[in-house]
Amino acid sequence: MAHHDPEQQEDEPLDPVMENVRRKMVRLQLVSGGIMFVSLMAVLIAVVYKVRSQPAPAPAAVSASAGFSVPADQPLSATVHLPPGFAVQSVSQSGSQILFYGTVNGVRKAMIFDLAVGRVVADVTVAER
Repeated sequence: MAHHDPEQQEDEPLDPVMENVRRKMVRLQLVSGGIMFVSLMAVLIAVVYKVRSQPAPAPAAVSASAGFSVPADQPLSATVHLPPGFAVQSVSQSGSQILFYGTVNGVRKAMIFDLAVGRVVADVTVAER
């Protein structure tokens, strides 16, 4: 019995029509691979360009609320002008606003100072019914 080893067997030549089809397929595969390589390089170049063209980040600022930020290199300073004779009973803070609750001439008042604006934004008289 004869032993048939597939590795020792030589490939039979293809007929001319099939050889032309094989050559076209190899050419198509090479062209497609080249196009994909060029496209990948274009994308990588665009990403590197975008990363390098971004401006340097500004000094970090601490954000207290929308539209309000405190510089990182120095503290924020502000002066609140409360009415003369205003006796502060309590203070509360929310975001960029500070509430001063107290009395002036026996009348209870709530004054809201906004750090983003830099002034008193509300003067509320608290009346009893």
